[in-house]
Amino acid sequence: MKKDFISIADLSQKEALEVLNLALSIKSKNKRRLKFQPLKGKILAMIFEKPSTRTRVSFEVGMLKLGGNAIFLSDKELQLKRGETIVDTARTLSQYVDGIVIRANRHKDIIELSTHSDLPVINGLSDLEHPCQVLSDVFTVIEKKSEIKNKKITLDNFKNIKITYIGDGDNIANSLLLASAIFGMQLTICTPKGYEPDREITVKSKNIAEQTGAVIELSNNPLTSVKDSDVLYTDVWVSMGKETEYETRLKIFQPYQVNQKLLNMAKKNLIVMHCLPAHRGEEITSEVLDGPNSVVFDQVKNRLYVQQAILTYLFR
Repeated sequence: MKKDFISIADLSQKEALEVLNLALSIKSKNKRRLKFQPLKGKILAMIFEKPSTRTRVSFEVGMLKLGGNAIFLSDKELQLKRGETIVDTARTLSQYVDGIVIRANRHKDIIELSTHSDLPVINGLSDLEHPCQVLSDVFTVIEKKSEIKNKKITLDNFKNIKITYIGDGDNIANSLLLASAIFGMQLTICTPKGYEPDREITVKSKNIAEQTGAVIELSNNPLTSVKDSDVLYTDVWVSMGKETEYETRLKIFQPYQVNQKLLNMAKKNLIVMHCLPAHRGEEITSEVLDGPNSVVFDQVKNRLYVQQAILTYLFR
């Protein structure tokens, strides 16, 4: 039976740990220049309706390193642009390839593609979630803020880690909610009023948290939210598709900028994260993005290993 990765919640706690440990092993093999090619002969179709740098390159390179191949398909190159249904596209691709990564405008389109596809479907980004990014970010947090014993990530690694996300309640915030709940972490999502994360995902995350011991809070005050945090995460204030709101959002979100003043309110060993691309001078200053607390390009590097782990896990 095929397995999809459309939401962080598609993985159980046990499955998510298995993927992270697989990523840890793949990264170790890469450092030692050992070949790991379990996907020889496999082909990944990559449907991208939105521009991409890190998601596209990391999936293509990751697939090649695993011994397979990837076919990039922009929306302009598919008959979807001319009205072919997602159902017919799914059935067609199922005849040719072994899996699909889709970066879509609408989350419901990914769900529909998955429903009618015989292949594993991976969410490369939607308006609702960015699961590959956030699972990789969790991996980076554990590397930076916890001691990995015996070359294995366990639930103990997640204890007492507090993440604060400041900015727009977008797809990153939604996936962080679910990931923190599943792994039993502490998470504060700090947004302006009216820009909170998706309500259904928030409720779902709190329900999961009751089982795992996670602590999830919503806030509108960045100065109090950042205190005692181990991780400070932000994202753009104006996501793709919301460009018409640019001027309004710029004014509303200004007090939520991640800058040195905000870092001075936090622990000295706090790490700063951003999924990129960053709008320097808006949601984050260059001083912080390029500063000693930033682990942004460690996040970039780890996208490769975690996505290789996701591909290996789903394809097998």
